[in-house]
Amino acid sequence: MSSFRKKHTKFWAEVFDLLVFLILVFWIVLFIRLFIATPYTVIWSSMVPNFYQKDWIIVEKFTQRFGSFERGDVIVFVAPWKTSPYIKRIIWLPGETVLFQEWDVYICSDNIPSWSAVKDSEWNNCEKLPEPYLPDWLKTNATCGKEEFKVIGWYFVMWDNRWRTTDSLCCFWIECYEWANYIVRDKDLIGKVWVRLYPSFTKF
Repeated sequence: MSSFRKKHTKFWAEVFDLLVFLILVFWIVLFIRLFIATPYTVIWSSMVPNFYQKDWIIVEKFTQRFGSFERGDVIVFVAPWKTSPYIKRIIWLPGETVLFQEWDVYICSDNIPSWSAVKDSEWNNCEKLPEPYLPDWLKTNATCGKEEFKVIGWYFVMWDNRWRTTDSLCCFWIECYEWANYIVRDKDLIGKVWVRLYPSFTKF
């Protein structure tokens, strides 16, 4: 075999190896993005002071498939009738009722062993929601026409930046109207925020 033919054969063998490698990398990346984790960039100030615009986050997809979400988890999802992903925090769980009164937020449920009286409410088993992830000065007000939300199924979510809200509190719009949806369903979920990569490793 001539030296030219050997070089020619070696060249195409290297091309083939490169193509196999690229195809393998493509399928590995696709598998990771579909079933394990996906990167996102925070584009709004909705989660200030815990997440800021241009923060890079990794969203893991194990919890929604093999575990369960807890109160306080930060999730990424596509809201009903929307097309862009949202980042928000789970505040209430299925079977609970959300109550907003006098700049405070309450959880009402038969499963709450201790209860505090809530003024002008028919709900007795209610307690003020502890929110250690928010500064003391940041308060919540029901500004979208609704003060009580029943979470029959799935999740009620809110932004950490309570002064700019297009979340469950406002039914993912500018106000709540009759029959408006304020719940994040399982099929709307993308995953839970696992880690923040940029610009600071110290905030999350």
